[in-house]
Amino acid sequence: MYPPIEPYETGKLKVSDLHTLYYELSGNKNGTPVVFLHGGPGGGCDAKDRSFFDPTKYKIILFDQRGAGKSTPTASLEENTTWDLVKDTEKLREHLGIDKWHVFGGSWGSTLSLAYAQSHPDRVKTLVLRGIFTLRKSELRFFYQEGTSHLFPEAWEEFIAPIPEAERHDMVTAYHAQLNSVDEETRLRAARAWTKWEMFTSKLYVDPAHVAEAERNDFANAFARIENHYFVNDGFMRDGQLLEKQEIDKIRHIPCVVVQGRYDVVCPVSHHPPSPPFYDRHGHRSAADAHAGCLHQPTTAYDLKKVWPELTLHIVPDAGHSSREPGIAKLLVKATDDFAHI
Repeated sequence: MYPPIEPYETGKLKVSDLHTLYYELSGNKNGTPVVFLHGGPGGGCDAKDRSFFDPTKYKIILFDQRGAGKSTPTASLEENTTWDLVKDTEKLREHLGIDKWHVFGGSWGSTLSLAYAQSHPDRVKTLVLRGIFTLRKSELRFFYQEGTSHLFPEAWEEFIAPIPEAERHDMVTAYHAQLNSVDEETRLRAARAWTKWEMFTSKLYVDPAHVAEAERNDFANAFARIENHYFVNDGFMRDGQLLEKQEIDKIRHIPCVVVQGRYDVVCPVSHHPPSPPFYDRHGHRSAADAHAGCLHQPTTAYDLKKVWPELTLHIVPDAGHSSREPGIAKLLVKATDDFAHI
């Protein structure tokens, strides 16, 4: 990754009567523009995100999505959907007077990148994506219900602790109730637990400093509330919409590089078909169904490659989900270097 740099410009963009976005520009004022779409949703940008791009060649644009980071109002769920964020991204492009730009996003950022590109394919020069997430029910089920729990049992115990046993058959819905509780301590306790689960599982080797981020109430509150809001609403899109052939056909001409950790258990790479729902209407499961849940992981990057064979897929053999893992970061920087001339 490139050395740290500071922005040469920061600003606020009012995108609705309620929401105002923070954005910043760094690198070369006259360089080829690239927009960085952060994860979560609700994660916000970090100064290190500027370092994926050669500052002598790129005009680097970062912004905090609705309710995240320095955007206001913080942690707001009102007027906060995938398609609101797509419109915001386009409003920022127009505000900055940019004709076309490169789009870079990982995890939820890959979801938003695909949604934006499919909505505005004529505005996207290239796509660099990491930790592919398409927000299908099967993907959410693997991470929040049955899958990652088998690999991180100690962290799973902490994750389920705030939820009454009778409600644990649907963790996303159960957390939704607590993250929207009228009691502040209930909300914050749930937010810290939700965020810690993702921080704990996002790297091949657990990073204590990364896990400690979950103890920051302001960050955890926005991250957990917004993320859960999107997940309980199925991303405000059809299940599998981003992978549908008619949607991929809109962007098939765009050069795209995907970097995926082999041991990404947040947004795993797998060629297994999704298993059927695990729970009956009474919230009970059979042992056979439970076993099937462990074996049939959701498809992510591999499915994207199958429907879009023209893209370049790199699977990093010694990495998990985080963009900061050395093998992933190296390939992301190589991709942006390769695309800088376009």
